[in-house]
Amino acid sequence: MTLMLDHPVAVTRFRAFGPRQIDDIAGRYGLRPDLREEIALLAHVFPFRVNEYVLDHLIDWTRPEEDPMFRLVFPQRGMLSAEDEQALAAVVHSGSAAREVAAVVARIRAGLNPHPSGQREYNVPMHRGERLPGLQHKYRETVLYFPTQGQSCHSYCTYCFRWAQFVGDPALRFATPGPDRLVDYLRDHPEVSDVLVTGGDPMIMSTERLRGHLEPLLDVPTVQTVRIGTKSLAYWPQRYVSDADSDELLRLFGRIIAAGKQVAVMAHFTHPCELRTPLVATALRRIRSTGAVIYCQAPMVSHVNDQADVWAELWRAELAAGAVPYYMFVERDTGPYDYFKVPLARAVEIFHAAYRTLPGLARTVRGPVMSTTSGKVVVDGVESHPDGRCFQLRMLQARNPALVGRPFRAQYHTGAAWLSELELAADVPDDIRTAVRS
Repeated sequence: MTLMLDHPVAVTRFRAFGPRQIDDIAGRYGLRPDLREEIALLAHVFPFRVNEYVLDHLIDWTRPEEDPMFRLVFPQRGMLSAEDEQALAAVVHSGSAAREVAAVVARIRAGLNPHPSGQREYNVPMHRGERLPGLQHKYRETVLYFPTQGQSCHSYCTYCFRWAQFVGDPALRFATPGPDRLVDYLRDHPEVSDVLVTGGDPMIMSTERLRGHLEPLLDVPTVQTVRIGTKSLAYWPQRYVSDADSDELLRLFGRIIAAGKQVAVMAHFTHPCELRTPLVATALRRIRSTGAVIYCQAPMVSHVNDQADVWAELWRAELAAGAVPYYMFVERDTGPYDYFKVPLARAVEIFHAAYRTLPGLARTVRGPVMSTTSGKVVVDGVESHPDGRCFQLRMLQARNPALVGRPFRAQYHTGAAWLSELELAADVPDDIRTAVRS
């Protein structure tokens, strides 16, 4: 495979900035002292990581507190409850010993629901009498694989439902060092056709290391699709363009496809500004040249993208780039949930207002979708019944395959932001009622 760039691209070495560099960032970009202090305080609880591409190309530094990308990567006031923020400030500013600060931080994190939707209790599979902690198998056809070396990202999203992967606590992390046990599991489970390599972000790994995780899948005939969940196209498109091994990465994609598998890059674009740079356009074209297909998904989150025109622009930009709009998710009930959540009633209005403006080829997108313990539940709309207004709901995917595609109803609620906050209609069948209330 010959890979050509459209134009020369300057080679930039990846450099990450974390909590220790907050003062440097503040001085370099003119961040106000009060914002700097807020970020430094909240970074004790929330994982914080950013890089020069995001800082230089995606954030409007003339108005950072109003900028959606700034909110997306920098912890903000309001992400903790007032009580937790006061407790954190008190212990940090008092000069307490590190162990005392760590105890307060651990208590706050434990109250942020680090593993929502039963990930740890229900999704980790058993194989030959042992749990496989670096795998999740929730849906019959798909296994999630968490390589240890991919449990980081080029930058961290403040809304990330997997924030617990990044806080340095091994007890909270899904990870496995290599693919041997995954391959054994797949050979014993021929119903699995898709492997989703996720994290963190597998694209943080070198191509050589990634190859060690992906190439063994080529010897499993029942695996048809290798999915790669990644935010790198938005946060570090150089991974596909100018990194030292970017050409070899794309050749790896090509070899997987030549071996008869599909490569699906599950890209996370949260705001249309992430698609506006020439570098990301080049990265998208180069991935597509391998035969890989790019699918795009993101949650609707307050303060960032909870407007119909933002989603319409995002989906149109994805389509224009040759990618497939795939999912609009509902923000999961974890981390700074109260800051980011959008009521379902508003989310479905925003989805349909944006969806109606799209050309047919962009109407591949589905939403708003909740990834619940029982499966993916889409809010199809709102309808009137003799017993009142109801949400029309449907199981897009389910832990129990017999429930896939099944519709059901719940009473309309203007403030509810998650399935557990809804009262199911009286006519919901018992099997669905049991599943969604589990």
